Amino acid sequence: MNDFGVVTAPGTVRIERLLSGPIERVWSYLTESEKRGRWLASGEMELRVGGRVEHVFNNSELTEHDDPAPPKYAKHAGESRMHGKITECEPPRLLSYTWGGDPAEGSEVRFELTPRAGKVLLVVTHRRLADHDEMISVAAGWHTHLDILLDRLEDREPAGFWATHTRLEAEYERRIPAG
Repeated sequence: MNDFGVVTAPGTVRIERLLSGPIERVWSYLTESEKRGRWLASGEMELRVGGRVEHVFNNSELTEHDDPAPPKYAKHAGESRMHGKITECEPPRLLSYTWGGDPAEGSEVRFELTPRAGKVLLVVTHRRLADHDEMISVAAGWHTHLDILLDRLEDREPAGFWATHTRLEAEYERRIPAG
């Protein structure tokens, strides 16, 4: 499995991870505020179509021994919040919701979970990304966050969020050309 996300359509990035199961455990890391806060962002979720999603990001607090946020992301160094609405919810296999902004105009993220030989295949698809810069940032962001999730599920200390994100953003610039 290639750890890097791929462009599957204009404005769409897909990334996969094979995670330690069972599927219910991975689902809990997607939907429960405390567990999600250890790898992505805390916040409440109303697990039904039309339900509210809140993300309270603290990227600088996700990992130990990290670099400071790059100037480009300084506004995200502390706490930041994002809201969305659930568009699909089929526990414990499918969760999709709008990602910030107006639901009709913003992007959307979809999580698909499939049991696979004692593990769980997690496929994250983020679509309706506005432009190349957003696609690069989102691809590096998901890659970094999913690596932290993998480490948390394996009970390992993850590498620093900002150091990893900065390195991956440069790599995605090479892998996803503009235009």
